[in-house]
Amino acid sequence: MRKSKPKKRIILPDPRYNDPFVSQFVNNLMLEGKKSVAFDIFYGAMDIVEEKTKKEEKSALEVFKEALVNITPQVEVKSRRVGGATFQVPMEVRTERKVSISMKNMILFARKRPGRSMSEKLAAEIIAAYNNEGGAFKRKEETHRMAESNKAFAHFRF
Repeated sequence: MRKSKPKKRIILPDPRYNDPFVSQFVNNLMLEGKKSVAFDIFYGAMDIVEEKTKKEEKSALEVFKEALVNITPQVEVKSRRVGGATFQVPMEVRTERKVSISMKNMILFARKRPGRSMSEKLAAEIIAAYNNEGGAFKRKEETHRMAESNKAFAHFRF
C-alpha cells in the first residue's frame, strides 16, 4: 500500500455510564450530527429498559450489553468472483466489525419497528434482543444460516 493506515480514533466514554461502547452506539444512532438528541433517545430507552426489567437483578446497561452479544454475528458471507462464477464465501468477522454490525442492526430494526418514539422502539428492540428474538436476532440467525449453507465454498477464502 502507498499510504499508511489511518490512526484508530479513541472514542471517549459517555457521561452517564462512563462506557465507550455506549458512545459508539450513540454515534451510530446519531443523525445529521445531532448527538445530544441521540443521547436523549438512548438514555430514554435505557430508562424504559430499566423499568421493564425490574424483576431481573441486572442493570439496564448489562441488559443492553447482553442484547448486543446475542445479536453479534460470528461469520458472514462475502461475494468472491472465481473463474466467471460468483460464490458466497463464509468468512469470520473481525472483532471491531462484529460490534459495529450488531449495533447497526439493532438501530436499523429499532427504526423499522412501529411505535410512538424512537426511545420506545429502541427499548423494545433491546429487550427483544436480550430475549433472543426480534429483527436483529433474526438477521444474525439468517447470516449464520447463509454461511452454513455455503460452507462448501470456504476454500475460496483468502
